[in-house]
Amino acid sequence: MKKIMNVLLSVILLGTCILSGCGKQEKPEEQKEIVVATNSETGGLDPAGMIALTYLAYSVSALDELLTYNEAGEIEYRAAESYEVNEDSTIWTFHLRKDAVWSDGTPVTSADFLNTMIRALDPKSGNGYANYLFPIQNAEAIYNGEADADSLGVKTPDDNTLIFTLEKPCVYFLDLLRLPVYTPSCVKYADEVGSGWDKNPSSSVSNGPFYLSEYVPEQYFVLKKNPQYWNAESVKLDQITYRFFDNQQSMATAYETGEVDVAPSLQSSVMKLYEGRDDLVITDTIATRYIYPNLNVEPLDDVRVRKALNLAINREELCKVLGEDTEPAVNFIARYMKDKNTGNYFVDEAEPPFEENLEEAKQLLAEAGYPDGEGFPTLTYKYPSLEMDSDTAQVIQEQLKKNLNISIELSAQELQVNYTDRRAGDFQLCRMNWTADFADPYTYLSLLLSNSTYNCSGISDEKYDTLVAQSDVETDPLKRAKLMHEAEHLAVGEAFYIIPLYSMKSCNLIRPQITGITQNPATGALEYRYADIN
Repeated sequence: MKKIMNVLLSVILLGTCILSGCGKQEKPEEQKEIVVATNSETGGLDPAGMIALTYLAYSVSALDELLTYNEAGEIEYRAAESYEVNEDSTIWTFHLRKDAVWSDGTPVTSADFLNTMIRALDPKSGNGYANYLFPIQNAEAIYNGEADADSLGVKTPDDNTLIFTLEKPCVYFLDLLRLPVYTPSCVKYADEVGSGWDKNPSSSVSNGPFYLSEYVPEQYFVLKKNPQYWNAESVKLDQITYRFFDNQQSMATAYETGEVDVAPSLQSSVMKLYEGRDDLVITDTIATRYIYPNLNVEPLDDVRVRKALNLAINREELCKVLGEDTEPAVNFIARYMKDKNTGNYFVDEAEPPFEENLEEAKQLLAEAGYPDGEGFPTLTYKYPSLEMDSDTAQVIQEQLKKNLNISIELSAQELQVNYTDRRAGDFQLCRMNWTADFADPYTYLSLLLSNSTYNCSGISDEKYDTLVAQSDVETDPLKRAKLMHEAEHLAVGEAFYIIPLYSMKSCNLIRPQITGITQNPATGALEYRYADIN
């Protein structure tokens, strides 16, 4: 009887332990998730298609390029594990990771990289980065319909080898590899641009740390940790959700109410509100805000008019209105871009392209046939309906009326509409912002080339094209820098193809418990692929 009682007691105690968690019990790990605010939905997620802000937010966490540069300026291999180049730097061979697979388990192959390039070289794709493929043999001819796609100087002798043959040496070729047109798109799913595969989670596979699990147009998209990623053990977050917001104020409000954990690139007023708090993180943005004058529109086809507009704007006064996160700029190349060879800011190593001069501006306008603005047509300035751009537009309008007695009509647009109109050349004056895509001044100079797919304003300057082409192959860093400064001075200080306004710092709000967020050294943008939560 005693033995039976002991057995019953043991059973009761065992049941009690199971129900009450008796002994050491492992707690399930909490999911590590962050929500990031981003600007209104623009463009798609196809690296061969129309690239805008949404793709740039998605790609830094979801796609692996062949290689990139880290914050220390050292090569970080991603989809590739090594490369070699021939003596004259015209043949580049990359060896892909054999353990790399897409998020659905499909192997990542050299054909996936070629797939993006071939599709991007079809002008119907609308990819503004296609001209960055032009260093490759026959790429420009293919884009212009003068050669077949099969003639592209990219070979895939096996699944893990990718060989580029260039038209001529390109000293910044490795920098180009972080651009969308050099990233892979899975041949199993990525067919036509615009077919919808890129925003469909069942076909939008990823070769990076995260993959697309949900996409709700104009609201949000969700990235989940990719268990198939070759470096998955270094990825700490389980999920990143990007929420779309129409303006910076709503992004800041969403951070304050706890709806988002990261709110990047906010208005300067945030600096005062969060002064002294750990939430506030100020970073340099390698970007220039400027205005495109359409050279196909009278009187903007007259260099005297373009110069007058440039010289009549008081950028110091403009930046006082906009806030402490802006700095006057008369350069096209971003204020905070550094010369990799000297460590100095590139724009500080040469004289400014021009200086503001109101009296000269008035004289130039008179010489062009518009004394004191008389007879000058009303021009329309198109810009995105964001706070900073709206404030900028109003100041520009007031200054040009006061200083030159000319009228500018303001046209605020949704971001996507503004982008589409600019790409179509449907504007007279249009707001433009360029954040560096890679850490070389060519990312700016290339935009004004006659054959650039981002040349929306009708620029065609043989002398400028020649200077930039010479800088492409110059291996002496000092001589190359001199050529690039000459090119910028010609475009911005003589021909006045653009109206530079200001450079910016970025005001970001980040929950203090989030660690491991890095800053892309090429663009200044925040990256979350190896972020963590304490």
